[in-house]
Amino acid sequence: MLHLNGVLTATTGTVQITGIALTRKNIRDIRRRVGLVFQDPDDQLFMPTVAQDVAFGPANFGVNGEALTARVQHALEVVSLAELAGRSPAHLSAGQRRRAALATVLACEPQILVLDEPSANLDPVARRELAETLAKLTATMLIVTHDLPYAAQMCDRAVVIDHGLIVADGAINAVLSDAALLTEHRLELPWGFVVPAP
Repeated sequence: MLHLNGVLTATTGTVQITGIALTRKNIRDIRRRVGLVFQDPDDQLFMPTVAQDVAFGPANFGVNGEALTARVQHALEVVSLAELAGRSPAHLSAGQRRRAALATVLACEPQILVLDEPSANLDPVARRELAETLAKLTATMLIVTHDLPYAAQMCDRAVVIDHGLIVADGAINAVLSDAALLTEHRLELPWGFVVPAP
């Protein structure tokens, strides 16, 4: 994940985003294109209010004035948190913090969203609310997760990576139906979960 917007740089090979090789010269442009949503919202929320957190990223990219206000308002509306703009992130529920962290990235208007374990530590209602929010987005999404039912709900394609190597790449239902593959790579569907036919 951290290679996709230049937090880490490749020691061999290249990383390309929308056909553009990531280099030190274009890292700022790449970071505008790729937004990372970390597993722990506290890694992204550090300002006194939710609105200030959401404004932080686009302000660093040079957005200001009415354009910044509009971006913040729109991002908060997308994640259904507009009424909590003035609240401290510390006073949000886990699900609200996760959606606020998503808003901080959406305000930068990335083409690609990379989400690390988005469903982790969420209760069923918060999981559903986040899934509904993500389903409305038009950006390309890459979800890194061990939550296989959530992956089945949210994704069309699955790429299984084990020890840094791609070991499977295909339609999500086909990959999740391959019991031998899942067992070999220490992945497990919850008891009673039935994968729809590929």
